[in-house]
Amino acid sequence: MNSSPRPDLKVFITFIVFLWSSGLYGQVPTPESVFGFEPGADYKLASYQQLLDFYRQLDAASPRVELEEIGTTVLGRPLLLLYISSAENIEQLDRWKQISRELANARIDDETAQSHAEAGKAIVWIDGGLHATEVAPSQMLPRLAHHVATDESDETRKIRDNTIMLLMPSMNPDGLEVVRQWYERNLETPFETTRPPELYHHYVGHDNNRDWFMNNMPETAAVSRMLYEEWFPQIVYNHHQTGPSWARIFLPPFADPVNPNIHPGVTTGVNMVGSAMSNRFAMKKMPGAVSDMIYSMWWNGGMRTVPYFHNMIGILTETSHATASPRYYDPEERPAQVGNPRRGQSAPTSGVDIFYPYPWPGGDSRFSDPVRYTFTASMAVLDIAADLKSRWLYGIYSMGRDAIAAAEQDRFAYVIPADQWDPDEARNLVKILMQGGIEIQQASEGFSARGQDFAAGSYIVYGDQAFRNYAIDLLEAQQYPDRRRTPDGPPDPPYDLAGWTLPMQMGVKVVRLDEAFRASAQAVDSFPETTTGSVGGDAVYGFALSPQTNTSATAINRLTKAGIEVQRSEAAFSANNQDFPLGTYIVRNEGRSARRQVNQIAEDLGLDFTGLTKAPDVGLAQQEAVRVGLYKSWVANMDEGWTRWLLENYEFELESLSDADIQSADLSRFDAIILPSQDADSILTGNAPGTMPEEYVGGIGLTGALALENFVSQGGTLVTLDAASDFAIRQFGLPIENTVAYTTDRQFFIPGSLMRTEVDTSHPLAAGMEEELAASFVRSRAFDLVTISRVREGGQEQTMEPPELPIETIVTYSEEDSLMSGWALGEEDYIAGKAALMRAPLGAGQVVLFGFRPQFRGQTRAAYKLLFNALLQN
Repeated sequence: MNSSPRPDLKVFITFIVFLWSSGLYGQVPTPESVFGFEPGADYKLASYQQLLDFYRQLDAASPRVELEEIGTTVLGRPLLLLYISSAENIEQLDRWKQISRELANARIDDETAQSHAEAGKAIVWIDGGLHATEVAPSQMLPRLAHHVATDESDETRKIRDNTIMLLMPSMNPDGLEVVRQWYERNLETPFETTRPPELYHHYVGHDNNRDWFMNNMPETAAVSRMLYEEWFPQIVYNHHQTGPSWARIFLPPFADPVNPNIHPGVTTGVNMVGSAMSNRFAMKKMPGAVSDMIYSMWWNGGMRTVPYFHNMIGILTETSHATASPRYYDPEERPAQVGNPRRGQSAPTSGVDIFYPYPWPGGDSRFSDPVRYTFTASMAVLDIAADLKSRWLYGIYSMGRDAIAAAEQDRFAYVIPADQWDPDEARNLVKILMQGGIEIQQASEGFSARGQDFAAGSYIVYGDQAFRNYAIDLLEAQQYPDRRRTPDGPPDPPYDLAGWTLPMQMGVKVVRLDEAFRASAQAVDSFPETTTGSVGGDAVYGFALSPQTNTSATAINRLTKAGIEVQRSEAAFSANNQDFPLGTYIVRNEGRSARRQVNQIAEDLGLDFTGLTKAPDVGLAQQEAVRVGLYKSWVANMDEGWTRWLLENYEFELESLSDADIQSADLSRFDAIILPSQDADSILTGNAPGTMPEEYVGGIGLTGALALENFVSQGGTLVTLDAASDFAIRQFGLPIENTVAYTTDRQFFIPGSLMRTEVDTSHPLAAGMEEELAASFVRSRAFDLVTISRVREGGQEQTMEPPELPIETIVTYSEEDSLMSGWALGEEDYIAGKAALMRAPLGAGQVVLFGFRPQFRGQTRAAYKLLFNALLQN
């Protein structure tokens, strides 16, 4: 009997194989079949659940797609990553990942690298939805995923054969839902296109694109793990949607300046990809692509900028029309320039600019337009990645080899000594570096280098590694160039910050060593863990805990909430042949519960407690559990979110206070209230009537201002951060002035730098602090007392001295050499010697005024204790 298949069976098998190979097996869903509408339809936004359903169905139906859950959001939603390529490539994902890793780390020889570049696949990361109000990219990506998985054009087959697309459908699922629900609630109302009155990331809002070296948020950490520990993509494309007015999309090349720690191969590679994108728009008759304005390549810390320091091509586009509602642009009203002419960052709309050769004429703009533009931009990136896949693969290797070789010239290593003011922060710095792919070793024995001795346990960051430039940029000071349109004109501000040096912000000592040395050390393969602390000595009276570590605040919050008696020393003292500083915590050893709690905290937090046989011979203040209120405006405020995140992390008892709460609630139940940095007028008046639904209109008003003043007068502590200090000064009539309030940019300009300050460590609010602190000055404040002028008509009057005001200065901007990292203009004239932190008594309470933000973006960890002390020292 003939055992070969029948002709009709052969046809069936061939058909099934065709369906499988073409990605059509299992009826691959289209986005519209799942959503009920086409992505880009006016007034329609797919929910995150709809997106999840689509991507999971796509994964189940197509062998060209593999889905992985790489983490969860702050609020517990899954973070998805899709791998899309040919079915053959999907079956070998581990191979392509290994090739990409070996090329990026650049530890292989050149022959192997060239072989890998020929055999490997270009790894291309594409994401959307990081800023949730920029709605088009996350709605477009289902279309892109379906197209790359199913389209049979020559171009798409080439893309599948030569690339692995890592598609992150939504970088901020929680925010997507906040924005979608707000939009749908306000459809067909005057507030249809307004922004939500809450942050579109639970903690940090827009600053979720400012967290990419700190990795404070779980979403950031999950993505960083995929980029710098797992896949090492050669191209990283981060979609955004804040395009210049009257343009359709901003794309590279970027504006000046470029950070000198970025390999020129990255800069030119970015330009090359940007030019390919611009060309695709031109050839598809899609006008409005503009370059060379606003966004630069200086700042480190964004989703597309951190890759630069990893020899990756980071691409940002900013597409216009960030709403699902249509618009009309009257062609008769088209401006002569797009961009910001005042900053010299603009292009004429006449078609004569090389970076804006195809201007958009205006007319109807529908939601389908940004969806089309983001899709076209994505395809341009995939196309050039596929065409030049071997060049991208070998390029990341070549740049890595250049970094390794550079260690022969300088920066042989950085050492993070074992002896640190706050050892926890040294471990945190090591973790941050490792999350960014930096190789770190730990000394198993003491060693010497350049005349310095380093103890066992010190961390060593050797310079001969592929991501060396990333370490340099985070560990050394920035020197932002002085850029102006005219010699005596105002400075051009940086995009975001000018300086961010982490050892300065975190209070960690790091030593740069240019000459070679030898040390016995082992590779650190996992993030440093907190070691169990000690509980030593005879604790007849209690246990002493140093205030030097940030973690001590967590310990005290746990102890006081558990009802354990805690005291705080009002001066330095000595006991058991050991010196203890001002502000030392003393946990009374009364009953078994206290010792049990102390032992548990020592184990959990790695803190050391020292037994005391008797009470110290200094004043002791009772440390009660503190109840903190945090003002939360209906004007969504990132500083509020960062403050909330910080205090929750350190286990403060915290409650958010709305405008209505401030006005009418019983504030006496709080020990301290915080006004996060927010414009004084915005705190007072909030959203104007008619600009938002009625329930979100207004600020705390004069009623709330009076309530806050009464709260302080009756014994409460009001803490004001940066801009909010203006509110307290004005509303309470404090005799304090902001010395930079009326300066022009030509006189004084610090847009985002680290400034040297001097700390009065004898003051209780500075307990646990070092004498020098790097303050993050982002258009911030400096304070001085308001005094009587003794100059009249040019003459000096010899009048009596006015009574001394009971206002204390705790932190002062340094008189000399005040710029630590970044750029500054006029600092010697306007802030040198002025106060950065003041305490003003008011009635029975106090106002603590910060001129800067001590919790800025979760980076300024050396300043945390100032905020903690303000809350704990009542």
